[in-house]
Amino acid sequence: MSKSNRLFELMQMLRRHQRPVPGTELAREAGVSLRTIYRDIAALQALGAQIEGEPGFGYILKPGFLLPPLMFTEEEMHALTLGAQWVSRQTDPGLARAAENLLGKIGAVLPAELRPTLNENAFHVGRAPAHVNEIDLQIVRQAMREQRKLLISYRDPKGPATERIIWPIMLGFVETKRFVAGWCELRQDFRLFRTDRIGRAELQAGRYPGRRRDLAKQWRVKVDGENAKLSG
Repeated sequence: MSKSNRLFELMQMLRRHQRPVPGTELAREAGVSLRTIYRDIAALQALGAQIEGEPGFGYILKPGFLLPPLMFTEEEMHALTLGAQWVSRQTDPGLARAAENLLGKIGAVLPAELRPTLNENAFHVGRAPAHVNEIDLQIVRQAMREQRKLLISYRDPKGPATERIIWPIMLGFVETKRFVAGWCELRQDFRLFRTDRIGRAELQAGRYPGRRRDLAKQWRVKVDGENAKLSG
């Protein structure tokens, strides 16, 4: 558990008690050492929490304290809004909704003076061109998330369409093109598949072996090696 989550949980524990709580009880409930509780109490007090007590006596939280809201620099706010706008206009409907929800959640906890930055329209991202009969990227993302195989029909410009079983490991967005990187069982190698050339994609029951992140690392090593050969 991260320190920020641990501090939040400690605050919740203190709020549940109306009387001083011994540090040993807090440590047992949180699953951490007593020394960690002492450090976290000190950290919360430094943030302004009115926690009274001392080791051996117990701790009690006075009412009225809230953890401070998220604080971002202007550059960080621009990065958030630009990134969310890009996702909402360049990916799929599922990720577009997620980007809008993300901005809504951030806006709810921002100080009032920073909220206008979310909607100041300082950037413009063009919408991705519509590709006729392009596959649903949400299916690809589900396959990646669950490490499921995909059966695809792929139109290779150098030959007839083929049916392949692939292990999708990564989505790529390059200019106006979208790609699926994955292991191709037909070629027994990593391949890039343009989504506008995939006629259909069907999620398979079978999971591919290993971990997706490890396969992605292997793919990157392969790509880096090929690029090194071309530049050398």
